Amino acid sequence: MKYVLVSGGVISGIGKGIIASSSGLLLKTLGLKVTAIKIDPYLNIDAGTMSPKEHGECFVLKDGGESDLDLGNYERYLSLNLTKESNITTGKIYNHVLSEERKGTYLGKTVQVVPHITDAIQNSIERVAKVPADDSGEEPDGGTVGDIESMPFVEALNQFRQRAGKGNFVNIHVSYVPVIHGEEKSKPTQHSIRGALQAGLIPDFIACRCERPLATDTIQKIARSCHREVEQVLTVRDMKTVYEVPLLLEQQGLLNLFTGALQLDKLAISPARVEKGAELWQLWNKTVLPKQHLDQVDIAIVGKYVETHDAYLSVVKSLEHSAMRCNKALRINFVDAEHLEDSTQESDPTKHDKAWSVVHSANGVVIPGGFGERGVEGMIKAANWTRTNQVPMLGICLGMQVAVIEAARNLCGNKNATSEEFKSHSKDSVIIFMPEGSRTEKGGTMRLGSRPTHFQPGSERSKLRALYGYADVIEERHRHRYEVNPDHVERLEQAGLDFIGKDDTGNRMEIVELKDHPWYVGVQFHPEYQSKVLDPSRPYLGFLAASAGCLDQITQELLQDTNGILNGGGESIHF
Repeated sequence: MKYVLVSGGVISGIGKGIIASSSGLLLKTLGLKVTAIKIDPYLNIDAGTMSPKEHGECFVLKDGGESDLDLGNYERYLSLNLTKESNITTGKIYNHVLSEERKGTYLGKTVQVVPHITDAIQNSIERVAKVPADDSGEEPDGGTVGDIESMPFVEALNQFRQRAGKGNFVNIHVSYVPVIHGEEKSKPTQHSIRGALQAGLIPDFIACRCERPLATDTIQKIARSCHREVEQVLTVRDMKTVYEVPLLLEQQGLLNLFTGALQLDKLAISPARVEKGAELWQLWNKTVLPKQHLDQVDIAIVGKYVETHDAYLSVVKSLEHSAMRCNKALRINFVDAEHLEDSTQESDPTKHDKAWSVVHSANGVVIPGGFGERGVEGMIKAANWTRTNQVPMLGICLGMQVAVIEAARNLCGNKNATSEEFKSHSKDSVIIFMPEGSRTEKGGTMRLGSRPTHFQPGSERSKLRALYGYADVIEERHRHRYEVNPDHVERLEQAGLDFIGKDDTGNRMEIVELKDHPWYVGVQFHPEYQSKVLDPSRPYLGFLAASAGCLDQITQELLQDTNGILNGGGESIHF
């Protein structure tokens, strides 16, 4: 097993996750099987209870694990299905060690950071690295480990280099090179490398993040002061899109560096896997390279956490994937749902008018997930606007529930229609609390992970089902506590909503479409969690295509794609 550790210094948020993902992608282009692990220093067991305003998006994995958003980057770039074990937190490690201590596993010994915590970290990395993460079901050849900040983890990784053995472990250290008054400052990177060495980490390669290409003198200075060869110092400048970062790293010889440091030339890789890796690289280049003179599509995201764009990271990435597939330039505008409400019109008319101006000028509107009542009335107003003005709309989780509430109020005449999340035990609740949920425990108690959705008889004309290749059953990831009240479904369908997708029981509504509308779709699941750079999420792809006026074209291309899979037996098309 080969390991690539991506660590960071100077400042946070400099792109360790993107560089880890890009490194994994480059290794895949050689025909290697790759997995990924994210290490976070916080004491939470997982990211499920963390505020999106503080921590950004909570990414949901196939097995229901609630994880850091970087796991989403890994899956999108590498076409993986990771598990909750792929996100290691301080809380998870300490919880495991203390549980083992209570069982008597340590036979009365004093439990300490070294060796018990550090051993648990190493064991977790080694165990998770062997778990199959792609459709082949085969053990990976190697993996990337990203974001090390806490000292027990640093010590564990120091020891792990020895455990992995010579030629099986490399460390890429990501550092920031600021430009002040036009001068590139290398001192922060020098201090960062010195600190890493003092902690015991040995950076094999240095990835210098910067706004522009670094001057040769700066690169030489960093190499000389950090005792590295010039070839081991990589410049990761700002690119037009993050999808170009693998191309930038490949141009600077990262694959050659990996081959030498990890002795990849000694691995026996089948010709079929080598060919598949080459095809992956060719397709990646074709898909992500910027194209000139593209028509622009404007999308408004009407949400609750818009001040922190990372809260909707997977939504944004899914739209980007879809725009690349449709060959369109994408512009996203975030709209605070509260600014659409009547109360804002009274308190700040300018803010209210500006928000509505963005919605009115958008080619399409996404209403994403969220929790709590704040901003919901604004979302309902946005749903009403898109429905009555034939503007494409995609509602995700809460967004689907909002569309149902809007229809109940304005199509069914129930002006008091609401959700139990906002008004308990109301006879007008068209959205209800799920019976298996918990009202007291928050962490891990929602309906989580991959669940099947069955397309219903009569849905053959569905725009969304066509994009899934007319499959009978699909698998998408969920994260919710509330659902559509089945007692109201018949009346809602008589009013024009069509619940074309349901769960195994037929009582839980999964997909709703509005008849005779360019694209008015709500899904209870979160399709953004499965969107990949080379395989966009179908609900997002359909929405973006409808917003850009090319839905029929994209649908036909998918159905006719000779590289696709179309078997109608519960599988979707993959191109």
